[in-house]
Amino acid sequence: MHIEPGLVDGTKIALSYATAAASLGLAAKMSLNTLFRDGGSAALMARGILATALVFSFFEILPHHPVGVSEVHFILGSTLFLVFGAGPAALGLAGGLLLQGLFFAPFDLPQYGMNVTTLLVPLFAVAALAKRIIPENTAYVDVTYAQTLALSTAYQGGVVAWVAFWAVYGQGFGAETLSSISTFGAAYMLVVLGEPLVDLAVLAGAKTLSGLKGTPLVQSRVYSA
Repeated sequence: MHIEPGLVDGTKIALSYATAAASLGLAAKMSLNTLFRDGGSAALMARGILATALVFSFFEILPHHPVGVSEVHFILGSTLFLVFGAGPAALGLAGGLLLQGLFFAPFDLPQYGMNVTTLLVPLFAVAALAKRIIPENTAYVDVTYAQTLALSTAYQGGVVAWVAFWAVYGQGFGAETLSSISTFGAAYMLVVLGEPLVDLAVLAGAKTLSGLKGTPLVQSRVYSA
């Protein structure tokens, strides 16, 4: 989870309900492509479940450390996007976050609206960026490090920006808050250096597993433009 209990409290937390509703609306919008153009409801459900399981494991198994105003996690948002598509990735992020809160961190549930906003809005930006920087005739197994770096930077940068927003919104522009945000941002952006390598490794693995082509488990763009 990214927004710590107490960072935003009282009546201010009401804003998170509105941003969460908008973010879940974006998730529904992103899901339409899978639903109508890439496998239908079965594919959306299969990829969404896989993405949820992965996100849950990312939060619970991969290293995560408190830094500044929040924690540094390996969320691998761009990896989820490239393999499953924007819609299933969004469902996975929202679902994995909810499962973590329900079973392991119930004290974080009041912050769910802020956290889901922090994870989903940058994913929407990644989906838009991918359309601009990856040619339509390029399958995702053939993307370059530069392209995955751009996607990872957009996602992680968006996460940092939203965490900074919630911190300032809840605590104001105090020197301590700004210092904590800077520390968190610097640590978090180190993830950007490694995530593209994970993206390329996963896509290279998918390239060797050609049997996945045409199945509901991965988006069709992985193998064909």
